[in-house]
Amino acid sequence: MGTNPPQTKMMTIMRTQKDPLVVCGFDIMLMILSLLDARSVASSLVVSRKWRRVASSDTIWSEKCKELWADKAHLPRLAQVDGLSKLSAYTLSIVDGKRSRIVKEDLWDHAWEFHFTEAAPEYWHNLDPYWRGIGPPMHRYFHQDGSQSADPDDPVWGGHECCYSIVTSFLADGKIREHYVRINRWLQLSISRRHDWGWEMSNHIYFYSSVPDGYKEGGTGPYFPVH
Repeated sequence: MGTNPPQTKMMTIMRTQKDPLVVCGFDIMLMILSLLDARSVASSLVVSRKWRRVASSDTIWSEKCKELWADKAHLPRLAQVDGLSKLSAYTLSIVDGKRSRIVKEDLWDHAWEFHFTEAAPEYWHNLDPYWRGIGPPMHRYFHQDGSQSADPDDPVWGGHECCYSIVTSFLADGKIREHYVRINRWLQLSISRRHDWGWEMSNHIYFYSSVPDGYKEGGTGPYFPVH
């Protein structure tokens, strides 16, 4: 496969040991950097003050954000703040996507699919659409007042009252020692994060999975970084 013209010009300049930005100018460098992956563009930010001006352009990072967000279950709200540069939006998205600590906004911002695990009693399997293979999955909803609810026709809900809490404790060095969600006084739910930035919570009886909502305007989750 042949090298395209901008890349060919870049290679020629590098061989002559001249600053590509000085020779090519802002617009050509903007075009060249737009062809690179996000990590390579990020490396260009530290070359010089002039390079940073080009490499931090919203023109470049708008596309990088679209690529990053394309297959994600949830987009972080803190990266959707008006006036935020696209480079900052990309950086905050990467940081938030690595977050393993769930917070209350994550719970109430999403609908959650719910089903029993294989270890659950057969009685519950017989009521669960997941195991029966018919009908839509059951859902659970967390609310800002600390309560939980289900759909009106849920086969196992039973109309009981539910409240939830998030329990997090830390070691002396700031690392998380224990982190789980508890509903009523039932078994605690361990928490994990998928590669698509979705959340899962489970114990040996039942399983929760956040319903993808990357299309949701304004993003989801907390406005500020969670450590």
